[in-house]
Amino acid sequence: MSAPTSGNKYCFAIDRGGTFTDVLCICPGGKVRTMKLLSEDPERYSDAPREGIRRILKEETGQELAASGLVDTSKIGWVRMGTTVATNALLERKGDPVVLVVNSGFRDLLYIGNQARPKIFDLNIRKPANLYQSVVEVDCRIVPEQADRCELNHSWKVLEGVASTKYLEVQPVDVEAVRASLTAARDKGVSSVAVVLAHSYACPVHELQIGAIARQLGFSHVTLSHQAMPMCRVVARGYTACAEAYLTPHVDRYLASFKSGFDNQLAGVDVLFMQSDGGLTNMENFRGARAILSGPAGGVVGYALTGSRETKLPLIGFDMGGTSTDVSRYAGSYEHVIESTTAGVTIQAPQLDINTVAAGGGSRLFFRSGIFVVGPESAGSHPGPACYKKGGPLTVTDANLILGRILPQYFPKIFGPKENEPLDYEISKSKFIQLQADINSHLKATGDDRHLSIEQVALGFIRVANETMCRPIRALTQSRGLDTANHVLSCFGGAGGQHACAIARNLGIAKVVVHKYAGILSAYGMALADVVQELQEPSGLEFSDANGQQLKDRLDALSQQCHAKLAEQGFRQIELEPFLHLRYEGTDGALMCAPTAGKDSAAQSPLLTAYGDFHATFLKRYRTEFGFVLQNRRIIVDDIRIRGLGKNETPPESEIKRNSETTPPAEGNSRIHFDQGSFDAPIYLTKNLLGGHQIAGPAVLIDQLSTIIVEPECGVQVTAFGDLIMDVKTGGKHGINAELDPVHLSIFSHRFMSIAEQMGRVLQRTSISTNIKERLDFSCALFGPDGGLVSNAPHIPVHLGAMQETVQYQLRVRGDTLKNGDVILANHPSAGGSHLPDLTVITPVFYESVSRPVFFVASRGHHADIGGITPGSMPPHSTSLAQEGAAFKSFLIVENGLFQEKEIIKRLTTPTAAKGAVGTRNLSDNLSDLKAQIAANHKGIQLVSELIDSYGLDVVQAYMSHIQKNAELAVRDMLRQIGQDSLARTGCTVLQAKEFMDDGSPITLKVTIDPEKGSALCDFTGSGVEVWGNCNAPRAITLSALIYCLRCMVGHDVPLNQGCLAPIQVIIPKNSILDPSEGAAVVGGNVQTSQRIVDTVLKAFRVCGASQGCMNNITIGDETWGYYETVAGGSGAGPGWHGAGGVHTHMTNTRITDPEILELRYPMILKRFCLRTDGSGGRGQFNGGEGVERDLLFRKPVTLSVLTERRTLQPYGLAGGEPAKSGRNLIVKRDGRVIALAGKTCIDVDAGDTFAMKTPGGGGYGHISDSTKTVGNSDLKNDKRFVERGTVFNYLQAQESA
Repeated sequence: MSAPTSGNKYCFAIDRGGTFTDVLCICPGGKVRTMKLLSEDPERYSDAPREGIRRILKEETGQELAASGLVDTSKIGWVRMGTTVATNALLERKGDPVVLVVNSGFRDLLYIGNQARPKIFDLNIRKPANLYQSVVEVDCRIVPEQADRCELNHSWKVLEGVASTKYLEVQPVDVEAVRASLTAARDKGVSSVAVVLAHSYACPVHELQIGAIARQLGFSHVTLSHQAMPMCRVVARGYTACAEAYLTPHVDRYLASFKSGFDNQLAGVDVLFMQSDGGLTNMENFRGARAILSGPAGGVVGYALTGSRETKLPLIGFDMGGTSTDVSRYAGSYEHVIESTTAGVTIQAPQLDINTVAAGGGSRLFFRSGIFVVGPESAGSHPGPACYKKGGPLTVTDANLILGRILPQYFPKIFGPKENEPLDYEISKSKFIQLQADINSHLKATGDDRHLSIEQVALGFIRVANETMCRPIRALTQSRGLDTANHVLSCFGGAGGQHACAIARNLGIAKVVVHKYAGILSAYGMALADVVQELQEPSGLEFSDANGQQLKDRLDALSQQCHAKLAEQGFRQIELEPFLHLRYEGTDGALMCAPTAGKDSAAQSPLLTAYGDFHATFLKRYRTEFGFVLQNRRIIVDDIRIRGLGKNETPPESEIKRNSETTPPAEGNSRIHFDQGSFDAPIYLTKNLLGGHQIAGPAVLIDQLSTIIVEPECGVQVTAFGDLIMDVKTGGKHGINAELDPVHLSIFSHRFMSIAEQMGRVLQRTSISTNIKERLDFSCALFGPDGGLVSNAPHIPVHLGAMQETVQYQLRVRGDTLKNGDVILANHPSAGGSHLPDLTVITPVFYESVSRPVFFVASRGHHADIGGITPGSMPPHSTSLAQEGAAFKSFLIVENGLFQEKEIIKRLTTPTAAKGAVGTRNLSDNLSDLKAQIAANHKGIQLVSELIDSYGLDVVQAYMSHIQKNAELAVRDMLRQIGQDSLARTGCTVLQAKEFMDDGSPITLKVTIDPEKGSALCDFTGSGVEVWGNCNAPRAITLSALIYCLRCMVGHDVPLNQGCLAPIQVIIPKNSILDPSEGAAVVGGNVQTSQRIVDTVLKAFRVCGASQGCMNNITIGDETWGYYETVAGGSGAGPGWHGAGGVHTHMTNTRITDPEILELRYPMILKRFCLRTDGSGGRGQFNGGEGVERDLLFRKPVTLSVLTERRTLQPYGLAGGEPAKSGRNLIVKRDGRVIALAGKTCIDVDAGDTFAMKTPGGGGYGHISDSTKTVGNSDLKNDKRFVERGTVFNYLQAQESA
């Protein structure tokens, strides 16, 4: 056990970050030393943490080396450290070669992952690189028993899993084959193995066999997935096991190198490393997969334990450094997540919920199409900002330097090529002068006679940067139903103090806490942290009184093991925290729950008596996060977990001297630029401040490690411990006018998008269906008074722009009859709908005495069933709209503030006139989700009303228009460029393309570009007539596809609103496949024809080869259950990139169900899920991506519905590239017969039958003869971007995967 100090020895807490290494030393007698070093400085030292220890020992004792010539350890008490070594290896893919062992048929399972593409508008799809070098497929398989559902005739051996679960051994391990394959891998020099087998988390017998073989063969690192993390979901568990095998050898080498520079390799010194969960562990137990957040976790511990003494309010941690900005929350306990994604790798392990939301001081500055843009590109630590004198670009740091908020004379001289020079103001100024000229030139061209100074330009970028960082902070709090303003901002990190006041004011937060060690708070957190021992096992039991004793027994067993492990390390004070990972049956929203302290007054179960009330915690958390609880629904225990804390004694923190003078003397003055104007602000050195000192803003506070800016109308007080409490004035009306300002244009763009995002959070929280709550298949949007789209979130491509048609239809139909308190429901294709299951709820918004709506809000959600001839309301053979369910053109679902429940129930439950049609099959979910959509709209009204209160109605409406015009400008710039390129290449500005559906229906497009005006005419005349089937696409679908294509071709973020289509005139022939008659079936148009429209547009613009052009919709079930999935394929290649395989493209990005979840919940066995090996991707200079093979074995008779395209016609290649192979649907009968299925069919299949699908690949690009000149995607230059992570990022990824 570590004491706070060790007698006359020196104790070190160190955070090795991406740019700087921070060192805090507690000297004998309690003196504290701090030091900041560059993390990489190979000309001066090989290891920054060791160098920091050496320098402080030398300065304090006069001697730093032992007789051995190594750092003397005789005076070192303990070392506690966090490091980015694992994170950097993951980001840069510099781990050890790994051989991955998987079940046969799953060789590409971790490459395909959840099949969603990382960025929905990137045509060059860059999937994260694999962590494994090679794959060994093993002929062994275990599946859940499903005794009550399985009708297969088999003699498979029954195996027992955890919690008495039963599994079937379909195929035992072929030991000799495994031995031969692993021997071949070992002989190629691979020494690390990751074994990932389906269902091994609950029944690990096969993994244990293979692990034993690997160890016998001499592999030095063998990771079994059930030991890396015993949790369900083979894909996430597989990533975790691979990360463990990939990173741990690298971490071990670093630890060996670190120790090697110390006398006796640190023997006898207590060395602890910070893990991602905020707990320390012995150096020997520091593993790769649990080290990803090692450094940032220290900061959370630091502000949690120090900030909470200054306030009872919950804290928001704001850690802004040079290369990233991290945001987290603390409300009396650490907020952990069990699964999070970093650098494309999903890690299943307890980790603090730390959200990396921006690139920190290194965020790059751009001026694009009349708008100020900050990030996401980053200058990184090398070359760094321009003022670092290494040839870097303009960044947030440069803007702060120009504004006087960074004072070079107080910064260390560690910059320039030799890292011995100060920050360079002149370089920053010269680059800002260039940018200033571009901005003023644009203003002049648009009729704006203002001339911005470089200080005004820099201040504009700072304001945009602040708003960029506020958006995810709002999402972090408001997504859980919390008020952002009801928090205290705890600011730390080297750059955080320059932005803290402005961030707090923007968020409505009145108080900011800055610890005296804020510049190195992550290091200080290492000194405060406890040693943590985690134990976890899967369960699967129902949470009930009947299982209470069994759950208690397992908690007891894990508690005893955890206590013993900590006692072995010498801890006498040990705390154990029990958790149950609980979820409602049939849902995926599991919550890790600790018991409440009180005991229920009802009959006491053994579990309740021993540990407390887990049930109450679950219900409270579920209601807080989701807005309701489910009645009469079983609760399932997914996992049982014990977190043991070996308590370290906290280093004493002494009070500083107090002074009766309330205002300290200043060191000097500095001219600083703020929103309120320019001021000569006094400068104070924090080392000279005493307890009780009070300072009014504006002011500059400087310590050795950071600069803190106190803005005008703010004040700061020094506490008894030397911490700073800043009071921030919030509220008040912003004094801007309605004239276009490029800075406010960017700020309003963020605010409008934030409103749509927060509406989505409310909808997701308060909805009840799987489609909306878990698959996140919805969109929320904000519209101007004319119904024109202003902002749309999340970005589901098939919804882009479509809701605008719906809102404008209501304006045409209802006009001035709309009243305050009315809410409209619509889904009809002729009223702007996409397909009938997508129900749109529209609310007109009135403000004060204005008689007409001042704006509109709307939310569109995919309902699981709204009636029709088949469950799910997506019949593959529908020929009329009436067969697809209930249709609404303009239904008042709320009138005068009253929910019209009786009327909507009647409409939903009454069958249409179609033969065989029924009403909705799930009325309760329909009603709950509709109410959630109404609640989401109400949130939007509230937020925009607050915006109007702050800025005024005229300003808000003006910026709605400005945002739309800015999107128009971006598209016009793109069209000018395309027109000029086309003119130079072909002598013509007319682009044409024709594509066909599998039934022969053409999609014809002629684009006539005016390169002078930046406008275009998109004429779909010649497209096929309406079809007798359901591949008719409503007009709104074509507009959505156009907006999607335009955004992809622009190549950078632009506001997605009606302005995108303003430069484009669209002609769509009536009664065609793209604008069918009122009663035409449309369900396939939404999911299939939309893809062909995109193919046609991109072909006309000569952008890239066709992607798979299909969503591969599969519906399986019977009268008691249903399952729906869409399946990935190949993406098209383009100029400079290969297509990606096994990924969703264009108008969909749906995640696929994890194989273990699929086999646990449904009577199916996934036999194969991998990339095609028959060359499905079109060849060319750049090759198209491969389609996938997916084989499903049915364990009982079911009905199979298939709605697919590209089964007849191949996805095209471009510029000489070859077409891809089309897809194929087969049924393999249990007697061995193979039967080909049509692209659109519905059949009954028997137990033992297998559905085998091959999805299309992507088209090639360029002539094959030029392929010798080709570089792969991984070799292409990629902009540096900060790596997002945390629950906010995961949520946005999930939204874009709906």
